[in-house]
Amino acid sequence: MANYKLTFCYDGSRYRGWQNQNNVSSTIQHKMESVLKDILHEEVSIQASGRTDAGVHARMQVANFHCGQDLEPARILSQLRHQLPQDIGVLQLEPVPESFHARLSCTGKTYRYYLWNSEEPCVFQRKYRTVYPGPLDLAAMRNASSLFTGKHDFSAFTSSRNKKHSSVRTIREITISQDGPEIILEYSADGFLYNMVRILTGSLIEVGSGEKTAEDLSHALESGVRADAGFTAPPQGLFLWNVEY
Repeated sequence: MANYKLTFCYDGSRYRGWQNQNNVSSTIQHKMESVLKDILHEEVSIQASGRTDAGVHARMQVANFHCGQDLEPARILSQLRHQLPQDIGVLQLEPVPESFHARLSCTGKTYRYYLWNSEEPCVFQRKYRTVYPGPLDLAAMRNASSLFTGKHDFSAFTSSRNKKHSSVRTIREITISQDGPEIILEYSADGFLYNMVRILTGSLIEVGSGEKTAEDLSHALESGVRADAGFTAPPQGLFLWNVEY
């Protein structure tokens, strides 16, 4: 039994997210498993470093799969690149030890969220940017973002209702930068909850627009109540940027 590590990227615009869903073929996982089945002539289950939502993109995603054949990685890689659609690109394929698991072995992730902060049209980047034309106070957003760094219970900043698993995560760094009309929010952490980056982003946007204060977000951290945090920012501005092992 061979274990292979896949490093790949995708444009999530036309997909229902990463994870397989009942009677839904338009997921990244379903597409990749279908192509691997054609290549390997056996059923394959791919485990990714984490799930991305519908419409979310990945500059770098990592997954692993086992198969009963010990095949030349270059051969599998070539066929994957030939058979996958153009919006899914395999960057690397390599054999790894049996113990490697894309999710359980992961030590950290970085996400980037792109805002188009201008009234000018965003025609060519519209699938990869969230348009917010109103004024934003970046200094206030940076100040509020500092509340999230470190180890916290982010129950108020997730859409998950599963209370069996811990909502504690450690955010190492949040940076907010601007390049012309683009505002880029980058989050690095040991892991993220369902919709966490999008809710953090929506919360910081509300601070930047004056709808919330840093104190409001501090209260949300303490209360753990979803309604105390900001809105869930749209998916198209979000990229899984890096995965660490």
